Amino acid sequence: MKKILFISLLFLSVGLSLRAQQRNPNDSIVQLYGVVMTADSLIGIPSASVIIVGKGRGTITSNDGVFSIVVVKGDQILFSSVGFKDKMIEIPTNLQDNQYSVIQLLVSDTAYLPATILKPRPTREQFERDFVNMTAPDDLYETARKNTDETQRRMILANLPSDGKEAFNFQMRTQANRAYYAGGQLPPQNIFNPAAWASFVQSWKRGDFKRKKK
Repeated sequence: MKKILFISLLFLSVGLSLRAQQRNPNDSIVQLYGVVMTADSLIGIPSASVIIVGKGRGTITSNDGVFSIVVVKGDQILFSSVGFKDKMIEIPTNLQDNQYSVIQLLVSDTAYLPATILKPRPTREQFERDFVNMTAPDDLYETARKNTDETQRRMILANLPSDGKEAFNFQMRTQANRAYYAGGQLPPQNIFNPAAWASFVQSWKRGDFKRKKK
């Protein structure tokens, strides 16, 4: 009889232990809610970050600084916002309830920028005077002369990459030509176009097809 009673008590204690272990994860979950405010004027801070450190989860405050998030007892919560110093708290592990409220105050973070000197905008007469009296080295004149040469400008234009607008327009023209000749009509051949041959001859005389020196 004693043996049966001992076995029954053993199974009962094991069952209670397993039930307690199954209940512990739920008991550790806490609903954290509160408001993030400025420390000097007690105004709610909108879009402040509420991050659970090391968990990769978080939320942001509403326009009034209110937030709500599910955490676990012992989690570290980081409050941050642009223009304020970060603040970290830890959820107590000995909470008796599954809810925890906090009013978090953030202190303004002062950033000192270097001094900026503002000068008045010169008048047109001052600009013309300074521009006329400005001296530039000879190498700058030579560079400007080379860059304004027609052949050089054509070479630079041919090697410049297309920007977004030019690439889009080229793609649209290509698709339009494909759609236009999709019915079986052959596209025109410029090999029999006199204007195309004249343009080719002029480009050849200008030296547009010369290989650039390295």
